[in-house]
Amino acid sequence: MYEFLDYRVCDAMTGSPVTVSPETSLADTEALLEKHDFNALPVVGPGGELLGVVTKLDLLRAFRFDEKHMFPPYDEIMARPVRTVMATEVSTVTPRTPLTRVLETLVRTRNKSLPVVDDDALVGVIAREDVLQALRRAVAGERPKSPI
Repeated sequence: MYEFLDYRVCDAMTGSPVTVSPETSLADTEALLEKHDFNALPVVGPGGELLGVVTKLDLLRAFRFDEKHMFPPYDEIMARPVRTVMATEVSTVTPRTPLTRVLETLVRTRNKSLPVVDDDALVGVIAREDVLQALRRAVAGERPKSPI
């Protein structure tokens, strides 16, 4: 189990994650979330820089009732760009962040995943499942791949 103390994000993350641009429609975003069974997608700019994150909950928020719409216009809302609903203040980690710290962050924030950035560019995503898998590997005595 002590091996887990040596694990870093780069030992467990998913590299080259599925992303969307700020101009991607909510309909296309929902389709990607469903296709990959994700709860969130990173939103990136043209240079691969992380601009934010969009979640299924963000999509639901777009349908809140208001004074103008007793029944929100589904097609109109789903045509909106992601930039209208995405979160721009996002917790991130680097490839060298210890997994012990990621575990604590995921539990404290209740996030299901965190974007992994290196020099402001998105390089991966680390999810709850990735941390659990690394824990199982550590208990089995598997050493991390990255040099400490």
